[in-house]
Amino acid sequence: MKVADLLLQRQQQWQELELLCDTVSKRRSSSISAEQLSTFASLYRSACADLALADSYNLPPETVEYLHRLVGRAHSRLYRSRRFQFNAWFHILVFDVPRRILRDGCVQFMFIFFYGTFLLSAYLAYETEIFPDYHIDIITQEQLWSLEEMYATSVAEEGRGIGAGGMAAGFYANHNTGIGLSCFVTGILIIPGLLVTLFNSAFLGATFGYMAREDVPMTDNFVEFVTAHGPFELTAIVLAAAAGLRLGISWVKTNGLSRSASLRKSGMESMPVMGVSIVFFFLAALIEGFISPSGLHYNFKLTICLTSTVFILVYLIGFGLFKGERHEIR
Repeated sequence: MKVADLLLQRQQQWQELELLCDTVSKRRSSSISAEQLSTFASLYRSACADLALADSYNLPPETVEYLHRLVGRAHSRLYRSRRFQFNAWFHILVFDVPRRILRDGCVQFMFIFFYGTFLLSAYLAYETEIFPDYHIDIITQEQLWSLEEMYATSVAEEGRGIGAGGMAAGFYANHNTGIGLSCFVTGILIIPGLLVTLFNSAFLGATFGYMAREDVPMTDNFVEFVTAHGPFELTAIVLAAAAGLRLGISWVKTNGLSRSASLRKSGMESMPVMGVSIVFFFLAALIEGFISPSGLHYNFKLTICLTSTVFILVYLIGFGLFKGERHEIR
């Protein structure tokens, strides 16, 4: 029997599938019988096979187009989105994601690498007698002048309205996320990613160390500005760099998989890390736009800093150590 004749005989099944599509569209999933669902799935698989035959044997374009529409419609009805599973998502975000991040070797390495470099660079820039010119080697003289000018006036004196705060938050979100994305993207190549992260941590550390010197008159203004949003911003950079490094290692260490399969697997493992990084960048931008430059008392900003630090520790370590059942979205 010719393929064209075979497909013509199956038109009755196509029409039946169309009717079932209408039925499924009008009813709730709970009101559809098991027999109807079984028939619907069987007809859908047959239509997929018919489409493959029609496409392979170059049947008339009208038939191929019809089957394309029918298969697409049936697919959307069969695999339509389900109701939001709050409990499953809650357990994934609160328990599964921190557990994955805490046990990720790339995250552990990057925390040590970033904060170790940050603290060392801050110390070298702060010690004026031992390393008098270190800060100039990391930060250009023009950038130092810009920093001194930026923090010459107390942020409490300048103030900032809601509109200006919103614009500043948007700018900081874009700027800070750009730093995180550069660490993430270059991390895929491993060595460039480590160098970019090294530079950012050394630059930030040198900035903090220099601005903390006793001979720098605007130290108090600088500390008042950076205190509140610092924990979220620095942690977000670390997580973004770790997610990029995870992807980079998947090219080298495939564990028996093909490179593309290893990259896909690593991408799934990196998604929670990068997702938390984006959330932390967003929170840091909100704080930096509205709280850091405000005239609020420094003790309040210090409280925000300590609260943010406790939140990060509890979320990444406390919930990460929690031994509970893993949940999946079904």
